[in-house]
Formats: sequence, C-alpha cells, structure tokens
Amino acid sequence: MSTAQSPRTPDIATKLPAVGTTIFTVMSALAAEKNAVNLGQGFPDFNCDPKLLEDVTAAMAAGHNQYPPMPGIPALRDAIAAKISALYGHGYSAATEITVTAGATQAIITAILAVVRPGDEVIVLEPCYDSYVPNIDLAGGSVVRVPLVPGTFRPDFDKIAAALTPRTRAIIINTPHNPSATIWTAAEMRQLEELLAPTDVFVISDEVYEHMVYDGARHESVARFPGLAARSFIVSSFGKTYHVTGWKVGFVAAPAPLMAEFRKVHQFNVFTVNTPMQHALAQYMAEPKPYLELPAFYQRKRDLFAAGLAEKTRFKLLRSEGSYFQCVDISAVSDLSEAEFCLWLTREIGVAAIPLSAFYGNGFDQRVVRFCFAKKDETLLAALERLARL
Repeated sequence: MSTAQSPRTPDIATKLPAVGTTIFTVMSALAAEKNAVNLGQGFPDFNCDPKLLEDVTAAMAAGHNQYPPMPGIPALRDAIAAKISALYGHGYSAATEITVTAGATQAIITAILAVVRPGDEVIVLEPCYDSYVPNIDLAGGSVVRVPLVPGTFRPDFDKIAAALTPRTRAIIINTPHNPSATIWTAAEMRQLEELLAPTDVFVISDEVYEHMVYDGARHESVARFPGLAARSFIVSSFGKTYHVTGWKVGFVAAPAPLMAEFRKVHQFNVFTVNTPMQHALAQYMAEPKPYLELPAFYQRKRDLFAAGLAEKTRFKLLRSEGSYFQCVDISAVSDLSEAEFCLWLTREIGVAAIPLSAFYGNGFDQRVVRFCFAKKDETLLAALERLARL
C-alpha cells in the first residue's frame, strides 16, 4: 500500500490582505446579469475614430509586429513631447524623459515602485482611484490618507501639510479627479508647489482625463509649474483620450533622473508596449484635432445627461468640472447607504452606478454615487428613462 501523501499546494501569505474583488467588477457583473444600463465602470460604449483602426492595420501590414524599443518607439515619444510642450509650455526630452506604458495603471505602480522604499510614507487624497493604495502596499510603503474636503472635494492644504513628515516620499494627486469630477485650479497647484518646495517629496500626478475639462476651464497639468514639474511623474492615457481603453497604452513624463529609475522598473515589469498600436498612435497624433475637440465632445454628453437628471429625478447634482463622470447626492431619493443604493438601483431600476464610499479606505459614506456619461446618447437616454422611475 502506498504511503505517499496527496500533492499539497503550499499556503500563501497574501501581500494584499485588504484587497478583494473590485467594486467595478462587482457592479459590471451585476449589470450584465440584470441587463442594466452600465453607467458604473468608466469606459465608452462607442467606437473610436475609424482612422485610428486603419492606422493600426497599416502598421501591422508594414511589419511593425516585433518588440519596439523598451521606452517606446521614437516617433510616439516625439509626438508626446511635442503635445506637452504645445499645451503646457514645458519641454521634455523624448529620448530621456518620456516612456510609453501599458496603460496608466501600470504607469502608476511603476512610478511608485521606482521611488518608494519599505517604510516610506505616501500621501493619497481620498476619495481616490483604487489602484493607488495596493500599489503603495506592494512597494512596502505606508499609506497616509488625507481626505479631500467633503462635499466640494477640494484639496485641504492644512491637512496635507500636517501629513508631511521626514518619512514622506511621495504624494499622489489626480486632476481631473476620479471619482468626484473636480479639477485642480492654478492657485491650488501653486499652493502645492509652495508647500513641497522645502521638501524632497515626489509627486505622482494622475492626469488621465487631461483632455476632459469643461466650461472654458483649462487643465492645470503639473507640467505648467516648474517647481512641481521638477519632482513629478505625469501619467496620462491614450485609452481615455482616444476611446480605446482596451488597448491599455499610456505614457509617463518626468525629469531625466526620475525617468531613469522609472525605466529600470518598467523594463522588468512589462519591458515594452504593443508595437502596432504605438505606430498607429504616433501617426494619429500628427493631427491634434481629436484631443483638442474632446472637451466639447464630452461637455455635450455631460450636459445632456445632467439636464435629464435635473428634469426627471430628485438627485442633487454635484458640479462635473472634468473627467467623464457625474456625481449625485442621493439623500432626497433613498435612505440606503451608497453601496446598498447602487445594488438596489442596478437590480430594481436597471441602471448601474458606483458608490463613492468604495474610493475611501474607511468606506466613508456621504450619500453620493458616481455615473459615467462616456456613452452613446441612446445609452444615456435609456438610463434617464429608467431613472425617471425613482
């Protein structure tokens, strides 16, 4: 008789004990199950410009199907540097200060891994995109949560200043902001610049919605402010800008010494990024019209959706200054918590939304939920008809 033991999988101690299935996955799955209109997860339900697809096809037919250079093809890095210079007045070297990434989420974790050491503190401004905190945990850093002002979601510089210590290694900022749809002002950028001037704190600036700013406002990139640009990694996303979120292509701009460290990590977590997409994007960026017209494109959708909400529902609309999100206060509609309301809304009304409490470490509930209006007009109108039943 054999005495051999059955094979056993070793126990594994998780590096991310607080992480489970994301709210976006939960709500999207529930929306599909209930045939709900999914205004939860932030992605367009319409196609990109056919010319961009033609450019990809042409790139593949031309043989651009093998590994590109690790930091990205020169033509695309040149185009990125030219765009930043034209829009924000700061010159980055395409050779040493621009890197093409496998989307913005990879860019953010790579920047964090490049600068954060075990025991370092990293300030995050809550509510915040859900990858920030796990990224810091994976780097061995300590998360320092500073809330944006409830209701207005403005940065609270007294609280940011109080959170700075000799162990502070970085701060992550996000404008236009997900989930609140607010944008930082030039005055707020200058205040951050002044606050950090005597420190060695790095800035990771998540600017993936840079081309979605409304009502005549402008995007205040950290690139506009020399004292911030000198210490910052700027992260952006072609997926957001060109309606191709599934391509997972983004970029980072940073001063050469910071980019050198960034590339050390980048080359060993993805090495490089999809070749034909890079060639297509470089070709497509020769015409700036698509991103220059993006504010008007999304402002029209924002206004269509907001007008319908104001007319058909009792939601209190928060101001949507940028991004492709609209937040609403549910207090006049329901006594449920944000999370319970979003589940109920999906199951009973047939529209999926995301609770803002999901973007806080402590689940702070202020009776606000987030809708995404990056959808076809007919999708938004269908959602509004359902929401009118509330």
